[in-house]
Amino acid sequence: MEQPVSEFKSKGGLGRVAGAFRNTVDGFKAAWRHEHAFRQEVVVVLIGTIAALLLPISAFQKAFLISVLLFVLTVELINSAIEAIVDRISLERHPLSKNAKDLGSAAVAVAIAIAAISWIVVLFNRFY
Repeated sequence: MEQPVSEFKSKGGLGRVAGAFRNTVDGFKAAWRHEHAFRQEVVVVLIGTIAALLLPISAFQKAFLISVLLFVLTVELINSAIEAIVDRISLERHPLSKNAKDLGSAAVAVAIAIAAISWIVVLFNRFY
């Protein structure tokens, strides 16, 4: 039996790449427009990126510090996607909906902890 295919599923080739790029831009626009935490984290990433580039550390360490900040944004985007799906299904309060949103939030907190620990270790190693 053949599986049904979504009309939104991409086909392939350069059209797929162009479509994926448009979807990516739309995703960033939606996150910026509707997610306050995402906007706050983008500001931290921009400040952190500038700081990392100016620090007297190796290129690898600069890339690492910037990468852990981008990881926070990645997890925030996934968390926002989970929240959107939960809200799409129902706006009613439900224990499973709360769990899904709380777990996404916890994932963001873990990503922030990873970034903070990484920055502390690199800076401590450099300056002490």
